Amino acid sequence: MEHALNADAASAAAALRRLITERNITHIKVGFFDLDGVMAGKYMSTAKFLAALDNNYAFCDVVFGWDVNDQLFDNIKLSGWITGYADAEIRLLPQHWRELPLENNTVLVPGEVVGRMEPLCPRQLLKRVLARADSMGYRTFSGFEYEFLVADESHETLRARDFTQPKPLGHGPFGYSVLRTAVNNDFYEGLLDVCNQMAIPVEGFHEETGPGQLELALQVMETSTAADNAALFKTFAKVLAQKQNRMVSFMAKWHPDHSGQGGHVHVSLQHLDGSSAFYDPSKPDNISDEMRWFVGGLQRTARDLMALHAPTINSYRRLVPGYWAPTSALWGVDNRTTAIRAITGSAKSQRIEYRVPGADCNPYLAVAAIFAAGLYGIEHQIEPSAAFCGNAYAEIPPPELTLPRSLWEAAQCLRASEMARQWLGDDFVDHFAATREWEEREFQKHVTDWERQRYFEII
Repeated sequence: MEHALNADAASAAAALRRLITERNITHIKVGFFDLDGVMAGKYMSTAKFLAALDNNYAFCDVVFGWDVNDQLFDNIKLSGWITGYADAEIRLLPQHWRELPLENNTVLVPGEVVGRMEPLCPRQLLKRVLARADSMGYRTFSGFEYEFLVADESHETLRARDFTQPKPLGHGPFGYSVLRTAVNNDFYEGLLDVCNQMAIPVEGFHEETGPGQLELALQVMETSTAADNAALFKTFAKVLAQKQNRMVSFMAKWHPDHSGQGGHVHVSLQHLDGSSAFYDPSKPDNISDEMRWFVGGLQRTARDLMALHAPTINSYRRLVPGYWAPTSALWGVDNRTTAIRAITGSAKSQRIEYRVPGADCNPYLAVAAIFAAGLYGIEHQIEPSAAFCGNAYAEIPPPELTLPRSLWEAAQCLRASEMARQWLGDDFVDHFAATREWEEREFQKHVTDWERQRYFEII
């Protein structure tokens, strides 16, 4: 059976029923992504799955009521003891089914949240933003790039020492190394094969300039499918690594001496007739008015939406000068030191790379925030600052373009943003800000090695 990513749900469901019968599949894996981009799911019997295709299924809403360590939030309203941790309703997406090449004769059928908890569903949030794009006369396209660490030792070994001092798959910087890709071809080829069988097209895959750090670029495509692919890629790259007695980490900054790990997003807009909304050969650098206003929106709302691009305490360790990560919302033409890189060329290649997101962010939320910001800029014809030339890391930007330096600050910017509430919804903004405040509070309970080494004796 061919993957039916462009089929309608009814025909895809009928094809899945035939596939299940032909292959005698007894259980199907179902799942959806939470606010941190973590996939929650379970095996479902064939009988229950077939019923759920028509009638949806239930999942405890605690997945929106706890953190990445399964600790219950104490500061939220839509889930929690006050609601009794009721069920969330999940709609299956049969047209987005995927093979599971690392498992035995079963498939994955993802879903999205509907009903009471729908405002918190990352995939639904993105769909709402894209619906507004459509109403404004635009089609959206996105491509995700991920830098990630591959540790050449098992999960059990690393966990036993609290994930300290991982042994990288390779030593020292060796960017674009053909030697490394050949020596470690079992991992490279294994991941490429998994992506191919799961219908996750890969555009490029290479060694990055850091020990054990790789970079993989996913193929540009319609935004909702691109985000699906990005979220699935992160999940199943981890699965493959652990099956090889290795580990993959998308942590934004795993070591103070090495570059952080970005999750850059390339975006473009087309008019509904298929022409580029970003390309105008009569303008400098072929940058259309709409592209310029899109940049203006990204700049204007960069502080407001920072929590979606840098969602963890660790995210802010990456965002330091001189480590290939932006610290302000400056923009430039083909300038990798700026947060917003305008990539100019032909109508087909004209696009924007937003370089703020880390590899640790939720792809649905990151790209939803990018398009919400850019479309807001077009809607209000927001003019950006002058394009920056040179080293943006050495520039002192104006306060309104200075990015938040902590998760707490980012959460407060999100809470106070009228733009975020208009585009993402009050329920999402209040809930997501509360979860980031929780994360900061949990961190503040922790006494670090740095503090003991610095203060224990001398103070």
